[in-house]
Amino acid sequence: MADSGRVKLDSPSSSPAPARKKAQQSPGSKARYSVNAPGHCFRKVTLTKPTFCHHCSDFIWGIVGFVCEVCNFMSHEKCMKHIRTVCSCMTPTQVRVPVAHCFGPAGQKKRFCCVCRKHLEGSSALRCEVCELHVHSDCAPFSVSDCRICHQDGGQDIDTYQHHWREGNMGSGARCELCHRVCSSSDVLAGIRCEWCGITAHASCCVSSECVFGRLRNMILQPGCVRICSRNFSKMHCYRISESSQHSDMDNLDDVDTQSPVTARDAQSSSSPDTGKQTLKVFDGDDAAKRNLFRLVSIPRIIKNEEVVESALRAFYIPDEAQDYELQSYGQQGLFTEDIINRNGTPDNKSVFKDAASDSWLLRAKPRDTEVVKIYPGLLKVGVSYISVTAGRGSTVNSVITEALAQLGKQNENPDDFNLVEVFMSSKQVQRQILSGQELLLDKLQEIRKTSLRQMNQTRFYLEEVRNRVVQVSLLLGGFPADLSIEEYTHLLSEHLALKSHLVSITHVYAGQGAVVLQISCFSEAERIYMLAKDVSISGKQLCSLVIPEILHRRLEKRSVPLLVFVNPKSGGLKGREILYSFRKLLNPHQVFELSSGGPLAGLHTFRDVPHFRILVCGGDGTVGWVLGVLESIRHKICCPEPAISIIPLGTGNDLARVLRWGAGYSGEDPYNILLSVDEAEEVQMDRWTILLDAQEMTEDGKENCFLEPPKIVQMNNYFGLGIDAELSLDFHHAREEDPDKFNSRFHNKGVYVKVGLQKLSHTRNLHKDIRLQVDKLEVELPNIEGLIFLNIPSWGSGADLWGSDNDSRFGRPRIDDGMLEVVGVTGVVHMGQVQSGLRSGIRIAQGSYIRITVSKALPVQVDGEPWIQSPGQIIISAAGPKVCMLRKSKSKQKKQSGSLKESRSDSPAPSDP
Repeated sequence: MADSGRVKLDSPSSSPAPARKKAQQSPGSKARYSVNAPGHCFRKVTLTKPTFCHHCSDFIWGIVGFVCEVCNFMSHEKCMKHIRTVCSCMTPTQVRVPVAHCFGPAGQKKRFCCVCRKHLEGSSALRCEVCELHVHSDCAPFSVSDCRICHQDGGQDIDTYQHHWREGNMGSGARCELCHRVCSSSDVLAGIRCEWCGITAHASCCVSSECVFGRLRNMILQPGCVRICSRNFSKMHCYRISESSQHSDMDNLDDVDTQSPVTARDAQSSSSPDTGKQTLKVFDGDDAAKRNLFRLVSIPRIIKNEEVVESALRAFYIPDEAQDYELQSYGQQGLFTEDIINRNGTPDNKSVFKDAASDSWLLRAKPRDTEVVKIYPGLLKVGVSYISVTAGRGSTVNSVITEALAQLGKQNENPDDFNLVEVFMSSKQVQRQILSGQELLLDKLQEIRKTSLRQMNQTRFYLEEVRNRVVQVSLLLGGFPADLSIEEYTHLLSEHLALKSHLVSITHVYAGQGAVVLQISCFSEAERIYMLAKDVSISGKQLCSLVIPEILHRRLEKRSVPLLVFVNPKSGGLKGREILYSFRKLLNPHQVFELSSGGPLAGLHTFRDVPHFRILVCGGDGTVGWVLGVLESIRHKICCPEPAISIIPLGTGNDLARVLRWGAGYSGEDPYNILLSVDEAEEVQMDRWTILLDAQEMTEDGKENCFLEPPKIVQMNNYFGLGIDAELSLDFHHAREEDPDKFNSRFHNKGVYVKVGLQKLSHTRNLHKDIRLQVDKLEVELPNIEGLIFLNIPSWGSGADLWGSDNDSRFGRPRIDDGMLEVVGVTGVVHMGQVQSGLRSGIRIAQGSYIRITVSKALPVQVDGEPWIQSPGQIIISAAGPKVCMLRKSKSKQKKQSGSLKESRSDSPAPSDP
């Protein structure tokens, strides 16, 4: 698995930079110190404000500390010999398997940049949607693709799992797995945490490398059980991360910004001639020069040329030796090594860099006759991480492959059966290119360095076997008209997407949802269909396309019950977005689905072959009903027909969540503890009801005339209301449609309900005169009421007990699985307010399992909070097939406070986090 690139738990290899001597310093330069951890370049500094050590997290007493000039790692003098955390410039060398990040805007919590180690401030902060990588936007180009491996890509096999370490940004109180001392800090980037199992440790403590996924093992979809052919698709596409949630400048993540985390932070003060410094614009190659993307390097006015080059290398996080590089004045062809112009008139000392004629420079690598190239064996099981091959002027790719095979003990293998693959581990994506056999490798290296030195530092070469990989890309296309035949869907696909029938086949049809699943045997055709579908509309409805992973259900462990998570980001304001982010990191992102992208069908189709799984719905009661409705319609197509469902309440009322003990609303609980509660919850059965609304026009004599519209079938989980209750819901619904941005909190939503209710105080209705009620085929006389409500659960209107708790010999005690509905009336807005205040209960009218309502005029109705105006006609309520399985939070877990320090997860949006 990919390592974080920040912490080296093995014995540190020798640094590419030799020990720097303190003798013979140029004017303005400072003594530098070497440590065992690779890449760091420490210098002694005078501390002017409270500072903490990044190694031990303790306060640095006194006025002297040691800071790395590259990554700002601060240390006590006594801690320097114990540092195991590598410098940011060495991050590419620590990556095991390159996996791209999915950057999005960072949250509001206090975090530190994983590249420059400084505070993240303002809107420029980014975070990976899958792992705990936080960076400044101008530091993002210097982060590498070291995200978690969450699936197999093609023929790759994952047999064992190792910890995926990420440094810092942990919650307060996290303790080391080895020494049990606190390893977190709110003051610096310190400590390490496994992104899979969640264990925490000090960087200097040696923890076992094998990861067992921790307490959530049985509900995590392990990477070896998921396969997806992802070539040509970014990780955002593979994880179904909507582009609307990304920053507007996400496309420029690989552009080098004009701010340097080391030297340009002081650019404002260096503009004054009294500071004795000058600021240079440095480009790292032709690509940066063309796009005018530079780094600012602040240096003393009198400094050696080699130290100028070294400062420029540090600004680009390049750990190489300064003597191998040179500065070239931008716009001139001459190389400025020992001949930099001195405007102060001291040409006799050409080794000293003073005020130069140009403030824009190109950083270039000096020409080399030979170069040592690291070759990584990729999927070859050879027992070494890489080998070194010397490439000369005449070294071709084929000759390098032959030498590499000999070093790996595979000299009897045919070199034609292997490829040399160039892999660029940029911040946005992992780019792969197979090199041709006759290509000169040294020329290739020089070409990359000329284009971008940063790109060369993030490029490595893999030796891979030539394989005839079977391409199978699955795309789910939704948004088609519902209830069509497979021939009609095939015609629509051919008409609008021009499918190539020999490359594309329809494997699943979900006519009820207007969706089909395509299996495509060509990457380019899959990419074409994926992108084209997003711009196609049929019958005024835009198509949506999603890349669907394949779950290898036979590889699931026997006790595994993976959790399928649905999150409605539109519920609960910004909380839905934060929960989505937390669960992508706590679990495998392939088991977390955003409902605004394709709805519940994508997740249920992905889990169709999983024999046992559970569902967690993050949203309001309407969202739960949506998931239950889709599940009911495709129940016969999945192996687990009755997955148990739990809830994180993000809506306004959340009545079903209250009944199942999940709370009145989400208020920042630790998502890790929520997952533990889901794992320990008990399964209960719940009735569901079908409402048939057969709208007909009624004549004065009560006879049916003609149909105004076809019958409408609606599923009901919580309650069904007619009259004043539905009228308030309808007014609230209209207010929300007019200005949806204001309805981002439960408090505001309830305030609107109160306002709407006050406007209805003077209105009088005689609902009992407009409807006729039959319960179990018996006529029921209605009292003088303004609202009629049918309850399936003992909670209504944000937790009110409408039925009441008093004993009544006429009726049984309400239950969610008794196959009975409770019929209750309310006399008006005041009565409803009294019920919600707990002062009164509703008027008990009847209990029954089959309801028939005859409506003589148009009335407002609502089902589970979804209101509309219903035309006159018949309304029939009956049981909707089998009961559904829900998860009820255990009482012991409900009383328990937020988890212990050992259980708490720092990546969740818990209020206690810094």
